[in-house]
Amino acid sequence: MSIFLREHYGNARLTALQIVKDPTLFLAFGFGSGLAKKMPGTMGTLAAIPLYLALLQANEWIYLSVTLISVCIGIWICGQAAKKLEVHDFGGIVWDEVAGFLITMIGVTYSWQSLVAGFVLFRFFDIVKPWPIKWLDKHVHGGFGIMLDDVVAGVFAGLIMHFWFDFPAN
Repeated sequence: MSIFLREHYGNARLTALQIVKDPTLFLAFGFGSGLAKKMPGTMGTLAAIPLYLALLQANEWIYLSVTLISVCIGIWICGQAAKKLEVHDFGGIVWDEVAGFLITMIGVTYSWQSLVAGFVLFRFFDIVKPWPIKWLDKHVHGGFGIMLDDVVAGVFAGLIMHFWFDFPAN
Protein backbone atom coordinates (compact mmCIF):
# COMPACT_ATOMS: atom_id res chain seq x y z
CA MET A 1 0.00 0.00 0.00
CA SER A 2 1.20 3.50 -0.75
CA ILE A 3 2.83 5.61 1.93
CA PHE A 4 0.20 8.22 1.08
CA LEU A 5 -2.88 6.06 1.67
CA ARG A 6 -4.14 4.08 4.63
CA GLU A 7 -5.31 0.54 4.04
CA HIS A 8 -8.69 1.16 5.66
CA TYR A 9 -10.69 4.19 6.73
CA GLY A 10 -12.95 4.56 9.75
CA ASN A 11 -14.50 1.88 11.91
CA ALA A 12 -16.31 0.59 8.82
CA ARG A 13 -12.83 -0.19 7.41
CA LEU A 14 -13.61 1.21 3.96
CA THR A 15 -10.93 1.09 1.29
CA ALA A 16 -9.75 4.07 -0.75
CA LEU A 17 -11.44 2.54 -3.79
CA GLN A 18 -14.77 2.30 -1.95
CA ILE A 19 -14.44 5.96 -0.94
CA VAL A 20 -13.68 7.31 -4.42
CA LYS A 21 -16.49 5.22 -5.96
CA ASP A 22 -19.09 6.61 -3.54
CA PRO A 23 -20.09 10.16 -4.66
CA THR A 24 -20.92 11.31 -1.12
CA LEU A 25 -17.66 10.00 0.33
CA PHE A 26 -15.68 11.32 -2.64
CA LEU A 27 -16.99 14.82 -1.90
CA ALA A 28 -16.64 14.41 1.87
CA PHE A 29 -13.02 13.41 1.31
CA GLY A 30 -12.45 16.61 -0.67
CA PHE A 31 -12.26 14.98 -4.12
CA GLY A 32 -10.01 12.31 -2.60
CA SER A 33 -7.58 14.65 -0.84
CA GLY A 34 -8.72 13.43 2.58
CA LEU A 35 -7.32 9.98 1.76
CA ALA A 36 -3.85 11.28 2.70
CA LYS A 37 -2.29 9.53 5.69
CA LYS A 38 -0.67 12.73 6.92
CA MET A 39 -2.36 16.13 7.25
CA PRO A 40 -5.65 15.33 5.50
CA GLY A 41 -7.11 18.70 6.59
CA THR A 42 -4.25 20.53 4.94
CA MET A 43 -4.66 18.40 1.82
CA GLY A 44 -8.38 19.21 1.81
CA THR A 45 -7.62 22.93 2.01
CA LEU A 46 -5.16 22.56 -0.87
CA ALA A 47 -7.89 20.79 -2.85
CA ALA A 48 -10.10 23.86 -2.34
CA ILE A 49 -7.63 26.13 -4.15
CA PRO A 50 -8.51 25.06 -7.73
CA LEU A 51 -12.21 25.47 -6.90
CA TYR A 52 -11.49 28.92 -5.46
CA LEU A 53 -9.48 29.90 -8.55
CA ALA A 54 -12.27 28.69 -10.85
CA LEU A 55 -14.85 30.66 -8.88
CA LEU A 56 -12.76 33.82 -9.23
CA GLN A 57 -13.64 33.73 -12.93
CA ALA A 58 -17.32 34.14 -12.04
CA ASN A 59 -19.05 37.11 -10.48
CA GLU A 60 -19.30 37.61 -6.72
CA TRP A 61 -22.88 36.32 -6.54
CA ILE A 62 -21.88 33.00 -8.05
CA TYR A 63 -18.93 32.79 -5.63
CA LEU A 64 -21.20 33.52 -2.66
CA SER A 65 -23.88 31.10 -3.91
CA VAL A 66 -21.43 28.23 -4.41
CA THR A 67 -19.90 28.92 -1.00
CA LEU A 68 -23.30 28.92 0.71
CA ILE A 69 -24.32 25.75 -1.13
CA SER A 70 -21.02 24.09 -0.15
CA VAL A 71 -21.77 24.84 3.51
CA CYS A 72 -25.42 23.76 3.40
CA ILE A 73 -24.87 20.57 1.42
CA GLY A 74 -21.69 19.97 3.42
CA ILE A 75 -23.78 19.45 6.56
CA TRP A 76 -25.50 16.53 4.85
CA ILE A 77 -22.35 15.25 3.10
CA CYS A 78 -20.28 15.24 6.31
CA GLY A 79 -23.10 13.68 8.33
CA GLN A 80 -23.56 10.89 5.79
CA ALA A 81 -19.81 10.28 5.58
CA ALA A 82 -19.56 10.02 9.37
CA LYS A 83 -22.36 7.42 9.35
CA LYS A 84 -20.76 5.43 6.53
CA LEU A 85 -17.34 5.51 8.20
CA GLU A 86 -18.88 4.86 11.63
CA VAL A 87 -16.73 7.67 13.09
CA HIS A 88 -17.83 11.19 13.97
CA ASP A 89 -15.60 13.79 12.29
CA PHE A 90 -13.09 11.31 10.89
CA GLY A 91 -9.91 13.19 9.88
CA GLY A 92 -10.32 12.28 6.21
CA ILE A 93 -13.66 14.11 6.04
CA VAL A 94 -12.38 17.40 4.64
CA TRP A 95 -15.37 18.93 2.87
CA ASP A 96 -15.54 21.29 5.85
CA GLU A 97 -12.04 22.53 4.98
CA VAL A 98 -13.09 23.14 1.38
CA ALA A 99 -16.06 25.23 2.52
CA GLY A 100 -14.03 26.95 5.26
CA PHE A 101 -11.36 28.07 2.81
CA LEU A 102 -13.99 29.44 0.42
CA ILE A 103 -15.44 31.42 3.34
CA THR A 104 -11.98 32.75 4.24
CA MET A 105 -11.52 34.14 0.74
CA ILE A 106 -14.95 35.80 0.31
CA GLY A 107 -14.43 39.25 -1.17
CA VAL A 108 -10.65 39.18 -0.79
CA THR A 109 -8.79 40.70 -3.72
CA TYR A 110 -6.79 37.92 -5.37
CA SER A 111 -3.01 37.89 -5.35
CA TRP A 112 -0.62 35.06 -4.69
CA GLN A 113 0.08 36.74 -1.33
CA SER A 114 -3.60 36.78 -0.38
CA LEU A 115 -3.95 33.15 -1.47
CA VAL A 116 -1.03 32.05 0.72
CA ALA A 117 -2.15 34.24 3.64
CA GLY A 118 -5.71 32.89 3.43
CA PHE A 119 -4.45 29.32 3.35
CA VAL A 120 -2.15 29.85 6.35
CA LEU A 121 -4.73 31.78 8.39
CA PHE A 122 -7.48 29.26 7.76
CA ARG A 123 -5.21 26.34 8.65
CA PHE A 124 -4.10 28.21 11.81
CA PHE A 125 -7.66 28.69 13.05
CA ASP A 126 -8.67 25.16 12.03
CA ILE A 127 -5.72 23.54 13.82
CA VAL A 128 -5.33 25.76 16.91
CA LYS A 129 -9.10 26.14 17.39
CA PRO A 130 -9.19 29.22 19.64
CA TRP A 131 -12.42 29.91 21.54
CA PRO A 132 -15.21 29.51 20.48
CA ILE A 133 -14.05 27.14 17.73
CA LYS A 134 -12.78 24.50 20.16
CA TRP A 135 -16.00 24.69 22.19
CA LEU A 136 -18.10 24.24 19.04
CA ASP A 137 -15.92 21.34 17.91
CA LYS A 138 -16.49 19.53 21.22
CA HIS A 139 -20.16 20.33 21.83
CA VAL A 140 -21.91 20.41 18.44
CA HIS A 141 -22.28 17.03 16.76
CA GLY A 142 -23.45 15.48 13.51
CA GLY A 143 -22.87 16.96 10.08
CA PHE A 144 -23.67 20.42 11.44
CA GLY A 145 -20.95 20.07 14.08
CA ILE A 146 -18.40 18.81 11.57
CA MET A 147 -19.03 21.88 9.41
CA LEU A 148 -19.55 24.54 12.08
CA ASP A 149 -16.04 24.78 13.54
CA ASP A 150 -14.56 25.19 10.05
CA VAL A 151 -17.18 27.76 9.08
CA VAL A 152 -16.24 29.82 12.16
CA ALA A 153 -12.50 29.30 11.43
CA GLY A 154 -13.17 30.58 7.90
CA VAL A 155 -15.02 33.64 9.24
CA PHE A 156 -12.19 34.46 11.66
CA ALA A 157 -9.53 34.03 8.96
CA GLY A 158 -11.65 36.03 6.50
CA LEU A 159 -12.01 38.94 8.92
CA ILE A 160 -8.24 39.10 9.33
CA MET A 161 -7.81 38.87 5.56
CA HIS A 162 -10.08 41.87 5.03
CA PHE A 163 -8.35 43.88 7.71
CA TRP A 164 -4.93 42.96 6.31
CA PHE A 165 -5.56 43.27 2.56
CA ASP A 166 -8.41 45.78 2.36
CA PHE A 167 -7.10 48.37 4.85
CA PRO A 168 -3.39 48.73 4.03
CA ALA A 169 -1.32 51.25 5.98
CA ASN A 170 -0.81 54.53 4.16
